[in-house]
Amino acid sequence: MQEFTKFPTKTGRRSLSRSISQSSTDSYSSAASYTDSSDDEVSPREKQQTNSKGSSNFCVKNIKQAEFGRREIEIAEQDMSALISLRKRAQGEKPLAGAKIVGCTHITAQTAVLIETLCALGAQCRWSACNIYSTQNEVAAALAEAGVAVFAWKGESEDDFWWCIDRCVNVDGWQANMILDDGGDLTHWVYKKYPNVFKKIRGIVEESVTGVHRLYQLSKAGKLCVPAMNVNDSVTKQKFDNLYCCRESILDGLKRTTDVMFGGKQVVVCGYGEVGKGCCAALKALGAIVYVTEIDPICALQACMDGFRVVKLSEVIRQVDVVITCTGNKNVVTREHLDRMKNSCIVCNMGHSNTEIDVTSLRTPELTWERVRSQVDHVIWPDGKRVVLLAEGRLLNLSCSTVPTFVLSITATTQALALIELYNAPEGRYKQDVYLLPKKMDEYVASLHLPSFDAHLTELTDDQAKYLGLNKNGPFKPNYYRY
Repeated sequence: MQEFTKFPTKTGRRSLSRSISQSSTDSYSSAASYTDSSDDEVSPREKQQTNSKGSSNFCVKNIKQAEFGRREIEIAEQDMSALISLRKRAQGEKPLAGAKIVGCTHITAQTAVLIETLCALGAQCRWSACNIYSTQNEVAAALAEAGVAVFAWKGESEDDFWWCIDRCVNVDGWQANMILDDGGDLTHWVYKKYPNVFKKIRGIVEESVTGVHRLYQLSKAGKLCVPAMNVNDSVTKQKFDNLYCCRESILDGLKRTTDVMFGGKQVVVCGYGEVGKGCCAALKALGAIVYVTEIDPICALQACMDGFRVVKLSEVIRQVDVVITCTGNKNVVTREHLDRMKNSCIVCNMGHSNTEIDVTSLRTPELTWERVRSQVDHVIWPDGKRVVLLAEGRLLNLSCSTVPTFVLSITATTQALALIELYNAPEGRYKQDVYLLPKKMDEYVASLHLPSFDAHLTELTDDQAKYLGLNKNGPFKPNYYRY
């Protein structure tokens, strides 16, 4: 009896367990950042920080993490050879000289390589985060130390999120003339709050299906007064980032947050676009029983021919162990679906926005929220049933893990070329509409990422080299923005 009393009580054991889980996930990499992501008593907005050059034109979690963040960026550079090659080949010509780019993307080591490439090509950049959970604090600090005006930290509130975007746009003596967006929030903010700035923008580059949809809405309503480039539907984004990146990172995010074993588990994936295809392939390979919901007949037929059972969500919601949304739509998983889920069902989202799962309907008095570790909440019903909600319905992979560097290099190179194309395009080439990248650019990006490309460069004919925008007989003279 004396030995038994040495152990914690039931309440004590629970709090001890939660404390251990919280500290371990904050210091380890189950979240996007490898450094401590626990809440400070002081918001970054209230801190007075300066970098080594005396500049305070940024707002990050902790500028002292810059050295560690620089190592993260250097590691990413090793697997982003195409982007580094573009930087070295084109920095002499400075194709982005005079460009003032305001960006809103995930702030990771890979994005930092893109930002520094744009700066090397002559651009001035100001940056904020498109997701409140995906920022790597140490990387943001490294960018701030390098002189980039970055406003982002992991765990922003909604108010922080919009404040950071506004700080990027609203600055005396500096006016953006290019936008690089992921999700459309920055474009929406500039359009609504700063219409005079929006009219003077020379081009918008958007990389997510959500943001592209919003651009098409503006275009259809006749309110898009600047040309925009739809990077999401370019071949190099759809066929590589959306598919292969998600195929690897979906498992990473789920494993780090839940430690679940997938063999024999029943999983439903909502949507069989490129993201859904990647998720299904990874889950099937680990022995999960995978169902697919899809409204597009062609994608549904593809799922069927890939060996997946195409169902309605309402048909399987009671029996599945994991629900994953990948549609880019809203209210795909409703409160009715959540009420019918089995105990301990895991619910997560692989789309950009937090609209696919109706999380708002769960914030009611009869349901209890219990934070069990970073980015993992148990939502408890009155009868004791628990649903495991990851990242509060936001993008799972970048909120709860990291993503493969190589495939992000493909997307980042595509974004850089899209910015160069729009910025250098002669007047009249692009009207006030949404465009896809020229096919030659997609091919150029893909060719840069072939491991044997440089070795075989001299075997190209003159016409082939010209087609790819290369000068094989002399110094590289990029003409990818002169097609």
